[in-house]
Amino acid sequence: MRKIVALIFPVLLFGGVVKAQTVESKFGVDSVKTIEHASVFQEFVKQKNYKDALPSWWYVFHNAPKFQLNTYVRGEDIMVNMYAQTKNKAYIDTLMMVYDQWMKYFKDHPRYGEGYVLGKKGFNLYRLTIGDEARAKEAFGYLNKSFEMQGSKTHPNTVKMLFAVADDLLKKNQVSKDEYIQLFLKVTEYAEKGKAHAKKPESYEDVKTTTDALFFNAGVADCATLNGFLAPKFEKEPGNVEVLKEIARFLKRSECTDLPLFTNVAEALYKAEPSAESAYNLAIMFLKRQEYDKTETYLKEAIEKGTDPLDKAEYYLRMAQISLSKKQFAESKKHAVEALKLNPNLGAAYLNIGKAYAFASKSYGEDDFDHASVFWVAVDKFNKAKQVDPALADEANGLIKTYSQYFPSKDEAFFRSVQPGDSFKVGGWINETTTARFR
Repeated sequence: MRKIVALIFPVLLFGGVVKAQTVESKFGVDSVKTIEHASVFQEFVKQKNYKDALPSWWYVFHNAPKFQLNTYVRGEDIMVNMYAQTKNKAYIDTLMMVYDQWMKYFKDHPRYGEGYVLGKKGFNLYRLTIGDEARAKEAFGYLNKSFEMQGSKTHPNTVKMLFAVADDLLKKNQVSKDEYIQLFLKVTEYAEKGKAHAKKPESYEDVKTTTDALFFNAGVADCATLNGFLAPKFEKEPGNVEVLKEIARFLKRSECTDLPLFTNVAEALYKAEPSAESAYNLAIMFLKRQEYDKTETYLKEAIEKGTDPLDKAEYYLRMAQISLSKKQFAESKKHAVEALKLNPNLGAAYLNIGKAYAFASKSYGEDDFDHASVFWVAVDKFNKAKQVDPALADEANGLIKTYSQYFPSKDEAFFRSVQPGDSFKVGGWINETTTARFR
């Protein structure tokens, strides 16, 4: 049977002329060997035995490159897994060769053609060579070209990786701020359209969440920049609640609530949907104007309507901060405690309580020792703040350094029979037990 097959496949008839098989033929230089080796390497890949798959795969790759798409799909699996096992960079180079030959022979494939392959090439090149700046730039080029070629049909993982690589290169001054912002706008548009039209929008939501986080942490989102690309969105769809919510979140996150755009968006959103979120937006607007009564009115509405614990914790924290600025220290603590019930890791609430204690120290007790003892519990709260939220460490440490200077002296403590390390109760509305220590 093998002899019969061998006699049939080595020649092709074209116009009556006998043409010998070559590498460029569908089955390569030897049809029987191509079929046999393809079967062998595919079976080894199924078993995840990539090492033994290599020889047969290599034969088909070199001698029958047009045979089937699966040569390249499985070739990718083999190279990625062999690199994972050996950390030999030669497998990365071979993987790049796999993609190049895939594009050469199947570039016009309706689904897995050149644009798709460029995305995979950039994706794997970057993730397998983390830390190599030159490779990152190369990967960015492949990913960007893939996105340009495929547009809305680009795989979400490709787009997400594209922006992640751009973010990395921005930090290394290999991508400009303007290029980064323009890419962010393109990716945002891609994700929004995908969410609106995809049967499974979750992957597009993930792209948007990831790119938003990278964008804001990159430090390029100054208020003028945000206003430049958000204002047209508002003007285009002033009644679109989802657009209004997104713009408001952008501006709040970047502390750009002084912009007239934020005022317009906050008012339009509250009119269209008087929810907890829209009430909070108005509260922020009035807070910036130092109109505290109106701020508190809308914060109370946000608290009443709010259902998300973390959001409500934020609303209570704002109430605590306003009360602190109005020197209503007991009330400030009350709101901060409510915030912590909803979000125990809200370090800013502990900072607020500590400040309320420190600012109220002169009004507690009857003498200097009583006043100074309040700084013990204030510093306790600052320590707690950086414990639950390490991002606040610098601010908390600064407050600790400042207020530790005002601890009671040993002489003051002597007349109260208080020793270092003693448990000590600070009463009144503060109502905290602490440990004695001295300046």
